[in-house]
Amino acid sequence: MTSHPASPADDAQPDSPFRHASTDRDQAPQFVLPLVVRIERAAPPARTDALETAARAVLLLLSDPRAVGEGEWAQAVRDWQDARIRKVVRRARGAEWRRAEALPGITVTGKSAEVRVFPPVPLDGWPKDLARLQVSGTELEDPETPGRPDAGTPVLWLNPEVDMSAGKSMAQAGHGAQLAWWELTGAEREQWREAGFPLSVRRPDAADWRDLVASGLPVVRDAGYTEIAPGSCTVVADHPALRRGPLG
Repeated sequence: MTSHPASPADDAQPDSPFRHASTDRDQAPQFVLPLVVRIERAAPPARTDALETAARAVLLLLSDPRAVGEGEWAQAVRDWQDARIRKVVRRARGAEWRRAEALPGITVTGKSAEVRVFPPVPLDGWPKDLARLQVSGTELEDPETPGRPDAGTPVLWLNPEVDMSAGKSMAQAGHGAQLAWWELTGAEREQWREAGFPLSVRRPDAADWRDLVASGLPVVRDAGYTEIAPGSCTVVADHPALRRGPLG
């Protein structure tokens, strides 16, 4: 994942890896953030709810005391952020899900979706109970068209011209939420966290998408490891606090 961030405020957070000009991210040891979505045969989650729940899961991990400072996950998070920001979504059901829940992590529940996020692991060092889970088979559908986002709610806009699996889209939504988090000030982050990280994931029409990409808001450009071409714009992170200056 790479980013074209919005122009940050003077007190925007300095810990975004995109501000670490001296770091050779491709040469650093590579880590990945695992996410597991629960997909039971009889009751799969709605697609948009799964995407939104995955995005909130990423934010909850980034803001967890264990992931910052001297927390037990903090070094793994720093190592991950010093390399390419990779996320991989796998699916689980039944006993697989129960084994995943026994590992250190955070389970986030949406309206119909359950997603568990884990601290970053080396690219080739997944815990065995996660490594055996499947990446494929995460195709999900929305039973009805999602409504308009609530006014003032952060929105992660998906590229309407790029086809991605639900699992890939969940990872991209997580990227978008993370870019928004990095661009917020400390006070803005805390306000979002205290509100429970409300957000929506939606697809704009093609004309609105072009305007969003050109707006100066954070844009996810995929590294191209899976499914889509390198450099593809996949998500625009539209947080109200980032619409500063001429955007506001």
